[in-house]
Amino acid sequence: MARLLFGLGVAAVIFTIYAVADCAFFDRMRIRGLRRGWWIVVILFVPIIGGLLWFIIGRGRAERVGRGGSSRTVAPDDDAEFLRQLRNDAEQDERIRRLEQELADLDADEPPSTPKPPKPGRAPGRTTGDSTAEGFEPGGDTLGTERKHPDAPDTPGEAGPTGRPNG
Repeated sequence: MARLLFGLGVAAVIFTIYAVADCAFFDRMRIRGLRRGWWIVVILFVPIIGGLLWFIIGRGRAERVGRGGSSRTVAPDDDAEFLRQLRNDAEQDERIRRLEQELADLDADEPPSTPKPPKPGRAPGRTTGDSTAEGFEPGGDTLGTERKHPDAPDTPGEAGPTGRPNG
């Protein structure tokens, strides 16, 4: 008889320790009834009954999928967040397309049809350190050289990339 009571006492202590540990590490949002600290007090001061109450009342169930709330599946055309993300992607694609177009315009061989305004602090048609005596020609770039590609000369008879005149 003593062995049986000793065995039941050990089982009660193990059950109480398990209930306290389960309560301590359980998700706060799923605890029902009392707060976590009060559940631990109930489990410790009313050993068997407190543990049973914790597992029956205090331990909330996990939400099932499809039961509503934020876990339900929504079709893409009904999901406002998805549609907002598509709109943002479209705006970003348009911005990228405009920037690529501006870069392509800047890389074009022909100078823009409208002259650019001179930079502040510089005389129009000149760059810093350049003068007409040094061979600067209006229409050249900021380095004082003309914008010509060696593989496409402007006039016939001008030397191409091989050094022979075209024409």
